[in-house]
Amino acid sequence: MILVDSTVWIDLLRNRVSVPVGRLRKLLELGEGAAAPVIAQEVLQGAANPAAFAKLREYFTEIPLIGADRGIELHVAAADLYARARWRAITPRSPHDCLIAAIAIAEGVPLLHDDRDFEQLATVESRLKLVPRD
Repeated sequence: MILVDSTVWIDLLRNRVSVPVGRLRKLLELGEGAAAPVIAQEVLQGAANPAAFAKLREYFTEIPLIGADRGIELHVAAADLYARARWRAITPRSPHDCLIAAIAIAEGVPLLHDDRDFEQLATVESRLKLVPRD
């Protein structure tokens, strides 16, 4: 199983061509692509209208979701990661990225992404395993 960040899901849904999207397509063929509740939220909140929202919601009910059962511990881990990054003069653009990284770490799965924040977070936390972007 590989956790896939919202940046890649959004590019897939927009039919963009990129290395991460190609990897996601392959993961979906193999049944190995996963999301997390926060990732579904990020994708859903960008829906253009109610019909698109409903379609996306249905889509994400069919994708394996990981990290949903861990509760507050993931948020504490995300806050810790965010703070440690700041202490090293790295300010993540989104606290959601820290939560997504914390989920990948807690679940022991690599993260497929197209977001430079994760590259920086991986320098702060060596347990964050990233799928190479190129």
